[in-house]
Amino acid sequence: MSQITTKTLLQMKARGQKIAMVTAYDYPTAERMDAAGMHVLLIGDSLGMVVQGHSTTIPVTVDDMIYHTKMVARAAKQSMVVTDMPFLTQSISPEDALRHAGRILQEGGAQAVKLEGGREVAKTVARLVSAGIPVMGHIGLTPQSVHAFGGFHVQGRTKQEALRLLDDALALEAAGAFSVVLEVVPGEVAKVVSDSLSIPTIGIGAGADCDGQVLVFHDMVGYTAGYIPKHNKRYAQVGRTIEEAAKTYIEEVQSGLFPGTEQTIHLREDEREILLSLEAARLGRIRQNEPDTVEEPKK
Repeated sequence: MSQITTKTLLQMKARGQKIAMVTAYDYPTAERMDAAGMHVLLIGDSLGMVVQGHSTTIPVTVDDMIYHTKMVARAAKQSMVVTDMPFLTQSISPEDALRHAGRILQEGGAQAVKLEGGREVAKTVARLVSAGIPVMGHIGLTPQSVHAFGGFHVQGRTKQEALRLLDDALALEAAGAFSVVLEVVPGEVAKVVSDSLSIPTIGIGAGADCDGQVLVFHDMVGYTAGYIPKHNKRYAQVGRTIEEAAKTYIEEVQSGLFPGTEQTIHLREDEREILLSLEAARLGRIRQNEPDTVEEPKK
């Protein structure tokens, strides 16, 4: 597979070839996903929840995103690397967004950034694109607006919401975005939006008619425990495997099975004299530390 670019994704949509995208937050994960042939690696601000342990994505900073992007970019040989613009970095002004996006590309090594929002961020998208920064849009359930939404709720269930989604998608395309993420949207609505755009849509909880799909890595491989979103599919249970491995390790350490001879470095025969020197040194230190004793005379 050759290096994936924005042009590649546009060609894939034109051919009807589906796009696979997954989040990645560190070097080893990105390395494995890249080797598997993943088209796009997204350094999502979801790292605030699945890596940092926050309840939302809002606490994530630009410096956090750059730090994790650096690791992923080092590992990605073929996958395209896209990084989320964190909370407030895109909404104050287009020039402020340009400064933050520039850092993400220049310092982090990303090839593109992802912005949440529709028509309200179209001007910002156009400014970034005009400066040579590729932009992926993101509409529907936008996690940075969780407090405004009153929680994580499906978007596009009413006529007004569905029409707004379509208008937002068209506005992002007109502003120069090369693709749009549709999150937690009814499949029927996502299909109409996808059919209306010349740029690819990437769905997460938006049905099979999007031009591609994205999942959070930790959810996809079963690393996380607890609530499983309806749109998620677990392709492995690595969390359970890791837990069982840890339990076995603890048992073997406590029983003395680990480390065994195969995990131990041994002296060669020509190095055995080292033991004599060590033993002599040990006994010498013991004698130096022994308290002087004076035998009392017998009565």
